[in-house]
Amino acid sequence: MTPSEIEALYQKQRTFFSSGATLDVAYRISALKKLRQAIVENETAIAQALREDLGKSAEESYMCETGMVISEISYLLQHIRRYARKRTVLTPLAQFAARSCRKPTPYGVCLIMSPWNYPLLLTLDPLADALAAGNTVILKPSAYSPATSALLQDLLSRIFPEEYVAVVTGGRAENACLLEQKSDYIFFTGSKSVGRLVLEKAAPHLTPVTLELGGKSPCIVDRSAKISLAARRIVFGKFLNCGQTCVAPDYILCHESVKDELIGCLKAEIQKQYGADPLKNAAYGKIISQKHFSRVSGLMDERKVVWGGETDPAALKIAPTLMADVTWEDAVMGEEIFGPVLPILTFRQTQEVLDTVQAHDTPLALYVFAEDKAFIRTVTDRCAFGGGCVNDCIIHLATSRMGFGGMGESGMGAYHGKIGFDTFTHYKSIVDKKTWLDLPMRYQPYQKICNRLVRLFLR
Repeated sequence: MTPSEIEALYQKQRTFFSSGATLDVAYRISALKKLRQAIVENETAIAQALREDLGKSAEESYMCETGMVISEISYLLQHIRRYARKRTVLTPLAQFAARSCRKPTPYGVCLIMSPWNYPLLLTLDPLADALAAGNTVILKPSAYSPATSALLQDLLSRIFPEEYVAVVTGGRAENACLLEQKSDYIFFTGSKSVGRLVLEKAAPHLTPVTLELGGKSPCIVDRSAKISLAARRIVFGKFLNCGQTCVAPDYILCHESVKDELIGCLKAEIQKQYGADPLKNAAYGKIISQKHFSRVSGLMDERKVVWGGETDPAALKIAPTLMADVTWEDAVMGEEIFGPVLPILTFRQTQEVLDTVQAHDTPLALYVFAEDKAFIRTVTDRCAFGGGCVNDCIIHLATSRMGFGGMGESGMGAYHGKIGFDTFTHYKSIVDKKTWLDLPMRYQPYQKICNRLVRLFLR
């Protein structure tokens, strides 16, 4: 779209929002039902688009994208009337006689910018939350996932008018133009570098922003862990979507006494889950682009590869790869990997774990595998992170009953379920003061008796 077309789109959405149509909860429910039905009816087409963009199998597409979006919408439909209800709160005695309430109100025109790694899930989940809250939405999916972006544009244009929900495709030029417009809320999922740009562009308009970013999420394996089970779950979490998951374990920090056992179990699990030759596994996906393929390939040091390392440049595939004897000076530890390469570091004392995590940017996720309750409590209490799991990986984001979001360098704000509704909602605090009584103690001239009453109420 041209800058003038984008500007006109914003004006259309602002006019439609001003009409008050989206304030009706029944209207929002109808929209969510239409969205859910469209997803269900287009499950096959969605799977085909995800296969084209990322090489995902139909099973993985449903488990990690389509099914999760349906689940989020269903949860919102169950609870939306309660979420959208005005809530009475206790009024202080000093304000007698009055009634106080918190009134949920949508922000208005929301811009949602989504990434390529889970192009359906990370576009439609925040869309559902924003629609449940009563907003209009402009979606900007990633140019790196063109098949899914085109499908989203076609699907959403058939069920919603563009003054309510619109999809803007394209690349950096469209991104820049959208960020120049005055949105009422911006929801961005992507890299830290672009997240900083989003904040910069939001600042002149004082637009509130949610940033879902990333980082090097540690996977801590204590000597008390059930090593074989830990390996099974780590392999699933790390190599799902070829490691292109913002909450994938970015590196393992394991107790040195279990390092060899863990590596052996990880090797066995990779073969069990992906076969002897993962590059020929039809259910194993691909790296999104040549640029990212080259970047991830460049992070591997063949001298430290203990498993995998094979690549297929023509198919943009990298086999699940383990690296051992890694240090923080290695290239693979200098940035978020976002690919199927798993470096393994070791520790001796619990304090080393705390020092390592605390010395680096706050991760989006943290995983700890252990049976030692004191160790688990120490790590989860003293390490800062967005969210995580004990004795598993990535599943903490697969629920609408908990918020998902980062902290510090890994993002700000959260969404999913009620927290997602709250993200796209402003709560007006309103006091309805009654007219049948007007206590005189707040008015001048001040009197001693009134001052005593004020002190009685305000203590």
